[in-house]
Amino acid sequence: MTQSDRRIWLIKELLSENPQYRDYEIPADEYSQKRLLRALFNVRLPKSISDEFLKIQDEYLQEETRLKGITDIDDLAPVRDGIYLWQGDITTLRCGAIVNAANSALLGCFAPNHGCIDNAIHTYSGIQLRLACNEIMQKQGHEEKTGTAKITPAFNLPCKYVIHTVGPIVGWHLTEKDKKLLASCYRSCLEIADENNVQSIAFCSISTGEFHFPNDKAVEIALKTVTDYKKETHSEIKVIFNVFKDADLEIYEKLLGTD
Repeated sequence: MTQSDRRIWLIKELLSENPQYRDYEIPADEYSQKRLLRALFNVRLPKSISDEFLKIQDEYLQEETRLKGITDIDDLAPVRDGIYLWQGDITTLRCGAIVNAANSALLGCFAPNHGCIDNAIHTYSGIQLRLACNEIMQKQGHEEKTGTAKITPAFNLPCKYVIHTVGPIVGWHLTEKDKKLLASCYRSCLEIADENNVQSIAFCSISTGEFHFPNDKAVEIALKTVTDYKKETHSEIKVIFNVFKDADLEIYEKLLGTD
């Protein structure tokens, strides 16, 4: 099957799961097909599906990531001992684990084609990620607390694991509690990574998007927490600070002294 064949097959299978979608007309152009497929991934509830679907989905997603281009941590140069700064799409990074800025339900973003990192990670990992998160949450029996972390396989992503953490949601103004909870996110991710012998971890900018944490303060907390953790525990884990926007890159470069 070509990528086009796989995409159309997956769309048809997902549409057929819901009676209200069965007469939906599949767009003719590639861009619209990709958006439709992503939307169907996003809204799908965590439930079982055929091995055939998973096989074709995995082939499709892995090829999509390959076409986007994979960056390996071994090809990056550290800006400090064990510390890296990289601007790019975190779903294309090959390393030990990437961090997902999750919500308290921990099931991924259900908004079709939403621009958050939670949506992107769940989309390109595949439906298995939502199933794995749902299993964790069913056993846990309550929403994930802010500042904690859970680990799952990465499935179709180039990394080995995804570490999910729920950052603080900032209200009218930033509080000391918000700062402590964000620091807890970073430390919890590092702890669970070391517990699972993860050799490298890539942090996104936790809480700075939809959760409105000021970017400059978030970077300060991220750098201090990681530096303190590595010093206190003598952890040799490699840490990548991943940014997507130029503004975030400039803040990291200034604080790291690399600008």
